[in-house]
Amino acid sequence: MTREIAVLFVCLGNICRSPLAEGVFRHLLDQEGLADRFRVDSAGTDSWHVGESPDARSVRTAAAHGISLGGHARQTLPEDFRRFDYIVAMDRSNLADLQRFRDGVGGEASLYLLREFDPQGEPGAEVPDPYYGGPKGFEDAFAMVERSCRGLLDHILEEEGMAS
Repeated sequence: MTREIAVLFVCLGNICRSPLAEGVFRHLLDQEGLADRFRVDSAGTDSWHVGESPDARSVRTAAAHGISLGGHARQTLPEDFRRFDYIVAMDRSNLADLQRFRDGVGGEASLYLLREFDPQGEPGAEVPDPYYGGPKGFEDAFAMVERSCRGLLDHILEEEGMAS
């Protein structure tokens, strides 16, 4: 039995960007035949939307690209830093919150900014929160997330010795 690789995507409220990243990453894993090797989830650094479904605009944007989003928002938990191998933040503020949280609770999870893996991203680039914008903001976020998730998957496969 090979080890399951656990990936957690994190944004502020866990209703727009991180569920989108979770859905895109799951879709990529399905396409590559790797879904059974990974556990994927998403969470928020804040509790504002705990229990809510993903934002309807994220759901519509993902659906337009053949990807379904499910689940309900949850807040990042101390055990996430032990249960997940990779915790991936959507922006620098979320990443800083996660680093402080991990420092306080311990754990071995590797922390990353998602756009570190975007071939079109600049150093420190973020996935902007589309919550207060219109459909274009969600489409732009989707494009960044999709490019970045492809790069993240390649990185993980390389790091885990699974690259072909």
